[in-house]
Amino acid sequence: METKIKTIENLRDSIDSVDLRILELLNERALLVIEVGKVKAKEQKEFYVPDREREVLKRLTEANKGPFPSQALKNVFREIMSASLSLEKPLKIAFLGPAATFTHQACMQHFGLSGDFIAKKDIADVFDDVEKGRADFGVVPIENSTEGVVSHTLDKFVNSSLKICAEVMLEISHALLNRSGRATDIARVCSHPHALAQCKNWVKNNLPNALAFDVSSTAMAAQMASEDPSTAAIASIAAANLYNLQVIEKNIEDNSNNYTRFLVICKSESKRTGNDKTSVVFTIKDAPGALYSMLKPFALRGINLTKIESRPIKTKAWEYVFFVDLDGHITDEPVKEAVSELEKSCSFLKVLGSYAKSQLV
Repeated sequence: METKIKTIENLRDSIDSVDLRILELLNERALLVIEVGKVKAKEQKEFYVPDREREVLKRLTEANKGPFPSQALKNVFREIMSASLSLEKPLKIAFLGPAATFTHQACMQHFGLSGDFIAKKDIADVFDDVEKGRADFGVVPIENSTEGVVSHTLDKFVNSSLKICAEVMLEISHALLNRSGRATDIARVCSHPHALAQCKNWVKNNLPNALAFDVSSTAMAAQMASEDPSTAAIASIAAANLYNLQVIEKNIEDNSNNYTRFLVICKSESKRTGNDKTSVVFTIKDAPGALYSMLKPFALRGINLTKIESRPIKTKAWEYVFFVDLDGHITDEPVKEAVSELEKSCSFLKVLGSYAKSQLV
């Protein structure tokens, strides 16, 4: 019996057939999602349930036998779920803008491309939109692995009623952009202060005569570069595409291990996943051994503190508010006990939220 030789045409026909089956299944899934939306509306349940999304992605990646890569599988299904959710109710997500900033990229990484993303001028506006119901969620930067914390975000949490419901870890890669694509045209370089600091040595070695200027965001720098041929921007490749700029050089950050952590804020609390982090803000009463009393409840229970940050209280000289991240969910008994014991030594304490730890991608 003669074996049929598979030609490229045969294989492409088979792929086309598979694509049509995928399309049919996507629409079948969409119809089910619409029915789920009707039930949620009738029972007044939350439309967006991130815990459900995590369960779906975990189940699918564990069931994946390849050769389709698991990370790509997550990306595909994140977009499927994002598009499906928009059939129920498009999510409104406020973020520190403008478009094409790294915060915007963090939004799309977490929520997919089908959300209604609302760019805001500053971090306070993001909090305000979520607090007043103009947005379902907000996304704000909290810290960079090179430049440290974003103090404006920390300060907003002290008086805000919002909760942290997720975190997003984004690898930051900067590019040098301008209109012509020629470095010889550059008289000045603009970017956000953090981005300029992260690329300081590269700029000094490669553009020694260029003047550096701070602006409010990397996307704003790209917009300025699009309007002035003598200006270059340090920004993302996404900004180059949005503002029709040429990429002179990619990956110009001095430290290749460069990540920024973003927080997703909302009005509700996240359920326990088993791989969680809790954030707490508090002020301790001024007394001998105050720092020891702060750490002791966690040390005794073997709870790992992943971050401790202090900020001065603006209304009281030489007094500080502490921000702490720790392993575990606030519903875990050891965590609950430790926070309760800590509160006895505090003049103020607030749990900012418990949420699933971000996975680096």
